[in-house]
Amino acid sequence: MSGLAAVLAGRHEPGVHRWHSALHVPDVQHAVEHAGWVFGYVDGVPLDERRDVLVAIGDALGFPEHYGGNLDALNDCLRDLDKPTVLLWDAWGPFAREHEDAFGRICGVLGRRDESDLALEVLLRGPGPEDGLASLD
Repeated sequence: MSGLAAVLAGRHEPGVHRWHSALHVPDVQHAVEHAGWVFGYVDGVPLDERRDVLVAIGDALGFPEHYGGNLDALNDCLRDLDKPTVLLWDAWGPFAREHEDAFGRICGVLGRRDESDLALEVLLRGPGPEDGLASLD
């Protein structure tokens, strides 16, 4: 967990990263919340379409009911986060391979942060395409 620990401690720039940890989700959640960050979890196994992924992210991060489940709404709701946040996205690979463009756009929004935005770390866990994705390990 050293890469994640560095993000949580402010020693590594948050962003969208591949993550190879085998820690159980509750253990990751505990570490994240113990550091004062918010934790969200997406199980990518049942997610086949872009809208499904966007809705799952919104549910994981507790977005308001009016969240539109599109890229603009994702961007807007991410700007409204009130604490630094970690989003663990398991089994992201099948969606990324099947919908390369949509995956790239979603990661683009997740990774685009202004100086005034709170930190957001997205952990992509499990096998998937390696194109342009840095590892946190």
